[in-house]
Parts: sequence; structure tokens; C-alpha cells
Amino acid sequence: MAGKVHSPVVDGFDAWFAAFTQPTVLLELGALAACAGLAWALVALLRRGVSGSNSILFGNSVIDGVLFPLALLGMGYVARTLLQQWVPLAVWVVAIPVLLALVVIRIGVKVLQVAFPLAPWVRPMERSISWMAWLAMVLWVTGLLPVVLQEMEQITWKVGGSTLSLRTIIEGTLTAGAVLLLSLWVSAAIEARLLRSATGGELSLRKAVSNATRALLMFVGLIVALTAVGIDLTALSVLGGAIGVGIGLGLQKLAANYVSGFVILAERSMRIGDNVRVDTFEGVITDINARYSVIRSLTGRESIVPNEMLITSRVENLSLADPRVWASTVVSVAYDSDVDLVMRLLLEAALSSERVLREPAPNVALSAFGADGLEFTVGYWIADPHNGQLGLRSDINLAILRALRTHGIEIPYPQRVLHVTQTPPLPR
Repeated sequence: MAGKVHSPVVDGFDAWFAAFTQPTVLLELGALAACAGLAWALVALLRRGVSGSNSILFGNSVIDGVLFPLALLGMGYVARTLLQQWVPLAVWVVAIPVLLALVVIRIGVKVLQVAFPLAPWVRPMERSISWMAWLAMVLWVTGLLPVVLQEMEQITWKVGGSTLSLRTIIEGTLTAGAVLLLSLWVSAAIEARLLRSATGGELSLRKAVSNATRALLMFVGLIVALTAVGIDLTALSVLGGAIGVGIGLGLQKLAANYVSGFVILAERSMRIGDNVRVDTFEGVITDINARYSVIRSLTGRESIVPNEMLITSRVENLSLADPRVWASTVVSVAYDSDVDLVMRLLLEAALSSERVLREPAPNVALSAFGADGLEFTVGYWIADPHNGQLGLRSDINLAILRALRTHGIEIPYPQRVLHVTQTPPLPR
């Protein structure tokens, strides 16, 4: 009868399969295809005005993000409402639960991928979300979901003065998961907006605000989730005291690293992009997390340094107030060389490199009277220590060597004088 939704739950599988043989199924399939096309066009149009990729809403392609299944689900509800006034429905009875399960899976997967891009547990969690969503969809379509929920209601536990059923625990856990996912989604959006087009010290400050915002949202989400499960928050006071004792005894190092991370980001004594030296390891800070910082050397090695070490140990920040760094090389020439000519040639060799700054200008000094010759120190300033100093020193040394050879200035070999004392012949 037109205007009545024939549900497979009521009519049984025979009626359900019979409904799929009706000519109106083609009309439903056409409406579903039209909704998919409109949703694809809408997302493609909105995606043009969005810079970047791998976002939660848009993903890496038109149908990869959350927005496409959400738009398709909304259009599906509108199409189902219009069609059920004229034709009996069969396709939409299955399509709506499938689209709803797809939306749940896509939201869970995308939020976890953006919030925890390198966490190894994200992949198993994604599979778990997919299995639970598809299982709920199958139970819904087959009509077993109310039966299963009713059976879960009969399984109860006595917890203190309250009674919890299996259904209450599962529904509370799902609600808690939804609240935490929403908190992660909001924090990821705030972090993306804060870190957009930020560099240097501004990047570190925004990173601190982002970490604090995520921690606050996760804490609020956890409180709401525990309330949804039915846990009395007043009972957590004892647990909070136990956690405080645990932090004071066994977790003090971990807590110190987290506190140190926020101190570093707040004081801006070390920023992302700074060139630092920590315990003989030198490199550029590429990331500052809540517990540790990542330092990448010029050789490609990465060192994970606990934040407490950056606070309590001596750290050389080569680019804190001024990125300019002084470097030098030592040259030895023969004692009979023209000192003024040597100093002029050494200065020209230092200025031959574009990386050497003209202000402050390089300088040459007669630094020592060596055992083998006169020792000159060539000092110069550079503004890009992150590009390395070995290659620059090699270029300057080669320029010095060519200049000295061109002007016939000798670079002395090591010399040693041996005094041989003759002993008188032994008496016969």
C-alpha cells in the first residue's frame, strides 16, 4: 500500500525479498544514485575552496572524508521521506543503516588518524570500530537488535548501591567513545588552525596552546564520558589520591617530563627550528611534544630527548637570540713569509664564500708562533648553521690553499731538530 513503509523486520525475509522484485525498486535505486551524485558534486565543490589535504571532513579525495557519507546520509533521509509517500520502500530500508554505519566508521577512523598519526594502536582501533558498526547495522536490518538489547538488559551486576546492566555498560561505553572522539575532533581542528603558517617562536607558542587545549578537552570529555557510563565522580576522590601517590613515587619522572614540556613551550627557551647541542649531540629541533622533543642532526640521525633533560641539563642553543654563529680555521705558513700579504689572502679566501657574512666581517689574526711556522686564525660568521659547517670550512681551506700556492707562500712541513752527542771511545 502506498505511503506505508514495509519493513523486513515485520514482514519477514520472504516479504523483504518479494519487495525487491517490485518495479519500484528501480526508482529507489535511481534515487539512491542521484543522491550519491549530488553528494559527490557538493563535496567536490566545497573541496575546491579548502587548502591542504588529509583533513577529517574532506580526506585525501572527494569520497575519502567524513563529509561525503554525511551529505549522502542527509540526502538519503530526504529522499526516503519523499518516496515513502508514493511507493513501498525496500532499498532504503537497507541503505539508511548502511550509510549510518559508514558515517560512524569514517568519523572514528579519520579522527584517530589525524589525532594520533603515528600511534601503532590506531589500526587495531579502526578495525574494532568497523566491526562494531557493521555488526550493529546487520542486527538493525535483520530485526535482531531489539532482541539483543532486551537480552542484555537481563544481565545485571550489583555495584555498591546501584545496579548496572550489560546494556547500560555498553551504551555508556559507546557514549563515552563518541564524546572522546568529538573532543579529539575539536582539538585537532583547533590545532590545525593554530599551527597554520606559524614558524619559529610563534610555532612553539602555538604548539603549547594546542597541547593545553587538547589536554583540557580530553579531560572534559573524560568527565562527561564517565558520567555517561554511570560512574559517580565523587567516588574518584580516592582514586585521585592514589594517582597522586603514584605520581609522587613511581611516575615522578614521567610527570616531570610533561611539566618540563609545557615549561619549554611557555618560556620559549627552545623553539622548533632552533639549532641546539645536548650532551655532545647537535641538531635542529623538529618537534616538541608534551613528554619529549625530537632533535635531528645534519647526518639524518634523530635523537628523542626527554623534556626534563632539556630543563635540568646544560643545553647550548645556537640560535636562541641570534642565529649567527662564529667559526674559524687555522693556517700555518713559513716564518719568512710576507705577513701582510698572507693576512690579505686569507681574508679574501674567507670572503669568497657566499655563506660568510659581510657584517660582521671576517677577520684574520696572527694567533701563535708555532714550532713549524706562523699560525693564523681566520674567523668568520655564518647565519645558517643548520646547513652544516664542514662543507663551508672545506671551501674556505681550498680557497686558502689555492691563494697561497699562487703567490708562492710555503706551508711548512713539521720540523724536528735532532742533536747527536758523540760519546768518547771506551779504553782498551
